[in-house]
Amino acid sequence: MGQERARGDYPVVRTISTRWEDEDVYGHVNNVKYYSYFDTAVNGYLLDATGVDIRQLDAYGIVAETGCRFLRELRFPLPVEAGLVVTKLGRSSVVYEIGLFQGEAPEPAAVGRFVHVYVSGSDRAVTPVPEAIRAVLEPLTH
Repeated sequence: MGQERARGDYPVVRTISTRWEDEDVYGHVNNVKYYSYFDTAVNGYLLDATGVDIRQLDAYGIVAETGCRFLRELRFPLPVEAGLVVTKLGRSSVVYEIGLFQGEAPEPAAVGRFVHVYVSGSDRAVTPVPEAIRAVLEPLTH
């Protein structure tokens, strides 16, 4: 394992409730749920920070790549805190790092990579990141 960002290194932290159904037969949150947490954290932030329904913009982000390093278990019923940082803000794409935290631990339980590529709504051609999105992502770029 490499040197991971601590909770305080993420400029935005969003809380996500775990659900009973998130745990699997082994008694921990199933690995596929982590990806749902990433999607919820990113899109929830974009909706809240822009103040607009991002689904109504002329362009929207499709998930082009995801990945996760699992470092320790997450458990129900404790909430998950998802830290967001933008590691690359390109012309038409955004690369996020998402740290998932639980309890008081300063180190993440998992670290995700989440890539949005923006496409137009009509023909799904790659298009620039909308200005409303870019404006709320620039402060998260590290």
